[in-house]
Amino acid sequence: MGTIVTSPYDSPVGRLVIGALGDSICLCDWSDDGIRPRATVEQRLRRRLAARMEEGTAAVIDMTRLQLDEYFAGRRESFQLPLAMAGTDLQLTVWRRLCSIPFASSVSYRELADAVGRPSAVRAVAAACGANAISIIVPCHRVTGSDGSLTGYAGGVEAKRRLIAMERREHLSTT
Repeated sequence: MGTIVTSPYDSPVGRLVIGALGDSICLCDWSDDGIRPRATVEQRLRRRLAARMEEGTAAVIDMTRLQLDEYFAGRRESFQLPLAMAGTDLQLTVWRRLCSIPFASSVSYRELADAVGRPSAVRAVAAACGANAISIIVPCHRVTGSDGSLTGYAGGVEAKRRLIAMERREHLSTT
């Protein structure tokens, strides 16, 4: 059995948990309790990667922290990290496609479903986005409703709004 090493990361939009399996990132997810990722994500990773979780650090986690810091400071538009994505074939296809959405851009769930060759599977594609365990790095926040509305996001709609605004360098009002 492998070990997923996890470490919290306090971002400007909320607390994340970064996880590494060996030399690859398998987790950058929103924390439910400030320490652990969402339970469904954690269970799926444990099962699919045949690994247990323990707090600690690793060189690839340090590299991830640095790249996230650069991203939030407006100095990074894409991530160069080794990833270990754990999901179904459809989920993996969707997550890979998410990585090709340009910085500061967005696509609708329908456009994403079309792009992955599953135009009649919009709900399944949306569910795959929701199951993404590597938030921000695999940018599911760049997917919106067909009308451009900010629908569902594991970190909350406010975090999604702030990430999109930050990428577009828009000023956010506090009201």
